[in-house]
Amino acid sequence: MDLIADILLVAGALGAGFYCFVLSRRLTRFTDLENGVGGAVAVLSAQVDDLTRSLDAAQKAAGTSGAELSDLTERGEQVAQRLELLIASMHDLPEGDAASSRGASAEPGAEPVFLRHSRSGAR
Repeated sequence: MDLIADILLVAGALGAGFYCFVLSRRLTRFTDLENGVGGAVAVLSAQVDDLTRSLDAAQKAAGTSGAELSDLTERGEQVAQRLELLIASMHDLPEGDAASSRGASAEPGAEPVFLRHSRSGAR
Protein backbone atom coordinates (compact mmCIF):
# COMPACT_ATOMS: atom_id res chain seq x y z
CA MET A 1 0.00 0.00 0.00
CA ASP A 2 2.90 2.34 0.74
CA LEU A 3 4.36 1.54 -2.66
CA ILE A 4 1.13 2.51 -4.47
CA ALA A 5 0.91 5.73 -2.46
CA ASP A 6 4.52 6.59 -3.32
CA ILE A 7 3.95 5.88 -7.02
CA LEU A 8 0.82 8.11 -7.05
CA LEU A 9 2.73 10.82 -5.17
CA VAL A 10 5.61 10.74 -7.69
CA ALA A 11 3.14 10.76 -10.61
CA GLY A 12 1.33 13.77 -9.12
CA ALA A 13 4.62 15.58 -8.58
CA LEU A 14 5.72 14.87 -12.17
CA GLY A 15 2.30 16.04 -13.49
CA ALA A 16 2.52 19.25 -11.43
CA GLY A 17 6.09 19.82 -12.66
CA PHE A 18 5.02 19.36 -16.29
CA TYR A 19 2.05 21.69 -15.76
CA CYS A 20 4.37 24.35 -14.27
CA PHE A 21 6.76 23.96 -17.22
CA VAL A 22 3.95 24.46 -19.77
CA LEU A 23 2.57 27.40 -17.79
CA SER A 24 6.02 29.00 -17.64
CA ARG A 25 6.42 28.76 -21.42
CA ARG A 26 2.98 30.27 -22.03
CA LEU A 27 3.67 33.11 -19.59
CA THR A 28 6.99 33.84 -21.27
CA ARG A 29 5.28 34.10 -24.67
CA PHE A 30 2.48 36.19 -23.17
CA THR A 31 4.84 38.82 -21.76
CA ASP A 32 7.19 38.87 -24.75
CA LEU A 33 7.97 42.53 -25.56
CA GLU A 34 7.99 42.00 -29.33
CA ASN A 35 4.97 39.79 -30.05
CA GLY A 36 2.88 39.36 -26.93
CA VAL A 37 0.72 41.53 -24.76
CA GLY A 38 3.83 43.06 -23.22
CA GLY A 39 4.69 44.56 -26.60
CA ALA A 40 1.19 45.94 -26.99
CA VAL A 41 1.35 47.46 -23.51
CA ALA A 42 4.74 49.02 -24.28
CA VAL A 43 3.44 50.53 -27.54
CA LEU A 44 0.30 51.86 -25.86
CA SER A 45 2.38 53.35 -23.06
CA ALA A 46 4.54 55.20 -25.59
CA GLN A 47 1.43 56.47 -27.38
CA VAL A 48 -0.05 57.72 -24.11
CA ASP A 49 3.17 59.63 -23.41
CA ASP A 50 3.07 61.21 -26.89
CA LEU A 51 -0.58 62.16 -26.51
CA THR A 52 0.08 63.68 -23.10
CA ARG A 53 2.83 65.86 -24.53
CA SER A 54 0.62 66.89 -27.45
CA LEU A 55 -2.22 67.74 -25.09
CA ASP A 56 0.04 69.89 -22.93
CA ALA A 57 1.28 71.77 -26.00
CA ALA A 58 -2.29 72.28 -27.26
CA GLN A 59 -3.41 73.59 -23.87
CA LYS A 60 -0.53 76.09 -23.78
CA ALA A 61 -1.32 77.25 -27.31
CA ALA A 62 -5.02 77.60 -26.50
CA GLY A 63 -4.22 79.65 -23.40
CA THR A 64 -1.95 81.95 -25.37
CA SER A 65 -4.50 82.33 -28.15
CA GLY A 66 -7.26 83.04 -25.63
CA ALA A 67 -5.22 85.78 -23.98
CA GLU A 68 -4.40 87.37 -27.35
CA LEU A 69 -8.05 87.22 -28.39
CA SER A 70 -9.10 88.85 -25.13
CA ASP A 71 -6.59 91.67 -25.65
CA LEU A 72 -7.73 92.22 -29.22
CA THR A 73 -11.36 92.27 -28.13
CA GLU A 74 -10.61 94.93 -25.52
CA ARG A 75 -8.73 97.02 -28.08
CA GLY A 76 -11.63 96.67 -30.52
CA GLU A 77 -14.12 97.82 -27.89
CA GLN A 78 -11.94 100.84 -27.08
CA VAL A 79 -11.70 101.78 -30.75
CA ALA A 80 -15.46 101.37 -31.14
CA GLN A 81 -16.05 103.71 -28.18
CA ARG A 82 -13.70 106.32 -29.68
CA LEU A 83 -15.47 106.05 -33.04
CA GLU A 84 -18.85 106.50 -31.34
CA LEU A 85 -17.54 109.63 -29.63
CA LEU A 86 -16.18 110.97 -32.93
CA ILE A 87 -19.46 110.34 -34.70
CA ALA A 88 -21.41 111.93 -31.86
CA SER A 89 -19.11 114.96 -31.96
CA MET A 90 -19.74 115.34 -35.71
CA HIS A 91 -23.46 115.75 -34.99
CA ASP A 92 -22.60 118.75 -32.82
CA LEU A 93 -20.74 120.62 -35.62
CA PRO A 94 -22.56 123.60 -37.13
CA GLU A 95 -23.50 123.30 -40.80
CA GLY A 96 -20.98 125.92 -41.88
CA ASP A 97 -18.07 123.91 -40.48
CA ALA A 98 -19.34 120.72 -42.09
CA ALA A 99 -19.52 122.42 -45.51
CA SER A 100 -16.01 123.81 -45.18
CA SER A 101 -14.66 120.42 -44.15
CA ARG A 102 -16.06 118.84 -47.35
CA GLY A 103 -13.92 121.06 -49.55
CA ALA A 104 -14.56 123.43 -52.44
CA SER A 105 -16.81 121.05 -54.39
CA ALA A 106 -19.59 121.26 -51.74
CA GLU A 107 -22.75 123.06 -52.72
CA PRO A 108 -23.76 125.95 -50.48
CA GLY A 109 -27.22 124.62 -49.55
CA ALA A 110 -26.38 120.87 -49.41
CA GLU A 111 -27.19 118.76 -46.40
CA PRO A 112 -24.23 117.37 -44.43
CA VAL A 113 -23.51 113.69 -44.98
CA PHE A 114 -23.23 111.59 -41.82
CA LEU A 115 -21.93 108.08 -41.52
CA ARG A 116 -24.22 105.41 -40.16
CA HIS A 117 -22.79 103.32 -37.34
CA SER A 118 -23.77 99.72 -36.68
CA ARG A 119 -22.73 97.79 -33.57
CA SER A 120 -23.67 94.43 -35.07
CA GLY A 121 -20.14 93.82 -36.36
CA ALA A 122 -19.15 92.03 -39.58
CA ARG A 123 -21.90 90.28 -41.49
